[in-house]
Amino acid sequence: MTSEAPPFWWEKPDWRVLALSPVSAMYGMVAGRRMRREKVAAPVLCVGNFTVGGSGKTPVAIALAKQAKRMQLTPGFLSRGHGGSFAKPHVVDAHHDAAKHVGDEPLLLAEHAPVAVTANRAAGAKLLMAEHGCDLLIMDDGFQSARIHIDYALVVVDARFGIGNGRVIPGGPLRAKIVDQLVFTGGLLKMGEGSAADTVVRQAARAGRPIFLAHVLAFAGIGHPEKFFDTLRGAGGEVALSRAFPDHHFYAADELADLAALAKREGLRLVTTAKDAARLRHGAAPAGFLEQLDVLEIDAVFEIDHVPERIINETLDAWRQRKMRPSSS
Repeated sequence: MTSEAPPFWWEKPDWRVLALSPVSAMYGMVAGRRMRREKVAAPVLCVGNFTVGGSGKTPVAIALAKQAKRMQLTPGFLSRGHGGSFAKPHVVDAHHDAAKHVGDEPLLLAEHAPVAVTANRAAGAKLLMAEHGCDLLIMDDGFQSARIHIDYALVVVDARFGIGNGRVIPGGPLRAKIVDQLVFTGGLLKMGEGSAADTVVRQAARAGRPIFLAHVLAFAGIGHPEKFFDTLRGAGGEVALSRAFPDHHFYAADELADLAALAKREGLRLVTTAKDAARLRHGAAPAGFLEQLDVLEIDAVFEIDHVPERIINETLDAWRQRKMRPSSS
């Protein structure tokens, strides 16, 4: 759930869901059809989710890239970005690009592997392969809409929020019907603690999809700001005051000044997420503000250590099988 998402998406379906059902049905039908796509010459591993909003995809993508490097592969990330647009695919420069142009997640990802930001994932894939020698492409999101063939889709589900009321946009948070999305799902990753995801986990298990478990030491971003505050408490911090802003929010100078003044007046330290810090570092935040800012870093931890290697190997196997099939398939 993003901070802009209607609260009723995460509650038991009511009259609002019923009123929006015709639109949801049409949206789901179109989204389901769009999940067949163009093929590229490298293996593609997608880290996505069934719903709109954050579920911990970015730290998972980073963990998989680290594993790929340990396996002597050269990973590259494909991202649509957020807040900016380019006429052609753009490879993120972590030292010079601004968050408002490339997005905060791509700036985080660029610390670990080359990132191509573009709505045209196929063109981005070709750029990463040609100019950076990437032999494994990891898509951060885009499971339903990337228009590029996915060899393995790892779908991340937040254990605390699950799939909300189970309805398709605009009646709920689902991007398409679960049955349509499961067809293209390679494995399901249940992230964190909680039981809200149990229903969809059972659906995936009945469909024969493997279920993996993981948790994060910190969440990047504030799609669910309360998760970050809970994580901070779990790390031993005392949250005296909290302020939640919209997801991908670009902070204005007066907002930062207010936060700094509040922290000074109350004798508090400012702590934020790694994703917010990326926006601030590559935005207009004054140096003085950054110096007083503490950042809770991100780390995705799989319950079983060899799971990332298994996921990458299954991606490579699917890609090899795809190469052997006729190009018209």
